[in-house]
Amino acid sequence: MNQPLYDPQGLIEADQPYDREPYASLVKAVLAWTAADDALAPRDYEQIALVLTGHARAVAADLRRRCAGLSQASDKHRALADVVLAEADRRLSTPAKGTMRCVQNRARLIRALYERLDRLRAVPPSPS
Repeated sequence: MNQPLYDPQGLIEADQPYDREPYASLVKAVLAWTAADDALAPRDYEQIALVLTGHARAVAADLRRRCAGLSQASDKHRALADVVLAEADRRLSTPAKGTMRCVQNRARLIRALYERLDRLRAVPPSPS
């Protein structure tokens, strides 16, 4: 789960495989938190937010690559992915905060990116 955020070589967005399961488990755990669970220190929330931010960027890059391979017949799939990617860009442009709300918002973003990516995997890529 060591996904760096400082990435001057652009490795996060490179075509690097990532292990989805640990992040899916983290997202599930984070989204199960309630206000009564708000017991972590702000620095802990910041660290979790940084991990989720790095992974969200990697999944968004993967989704962008998948969209680039869609045929023109898949315009509706591309349009929906573009909406999710625009929202990802908007959310990821804000700095991560040391709050449970911020961490849960990053987790929701990853869940939305994975949902869209999974739907695109069922769409055959363009023949080119």
